[in-house]
Amino acid sequence: DEVCFIISHENLLHALKILKLHINYQYKLLTCISGIDFFSLKYRFCIAYDLLSLVNNSRVRVKIFVNEITPIESCVEIYKNANWWEREIWDMYGIYFYNHPDLRRILTDYGFEGYPLRKDFPLSGFVELRYDSIKKRVVLEPLQLAQEYRLFNYEIQW
Repeated sequence: DEVCFIISHENLLHALKILKLHINYQYKLLTCISGIDFFSLKYRFCIAYDLLSLVNNSRVRVKIFVNEITPIESCVEIYKNANWWEREIWDMYGIYFYNHPDLRRILTDYGFEGYPLRKDFPLSGFVELRYDSIKKRVVLEPLQLAQEYRLFNYEIQW
């Protein structure tokens, strides 16, 4: 029952302006911007804009598909609340929004490397934070997963 438009990233701002300003649509509220990673596709990232029209009591979803290197134009000039969500998508997926007024990390630390919601991000991360009893402080080290010391019991399933 949902209306969904799949458009090119070049036409995103034009489509959002029409949906917001046209008298028949009046989608004045941007309720959410979501990022989705389809790892096996050529254009692996989907950005979904959920819009709400209070006048017509209807919702619409606008989707665009991009790859890792394609920047998307920011829609902060059209919807002010897109600022937070675009920063979050930049931080979690690494999708760049050009003409964004303040594009910086919002959920991860400034020294964080990588993008944690990408499907190719390792589950264990790249670095390990542990307490060193000799130095009497917390140290940050590259993560090393040594397989030769693991004992495998093949008799138990779990």
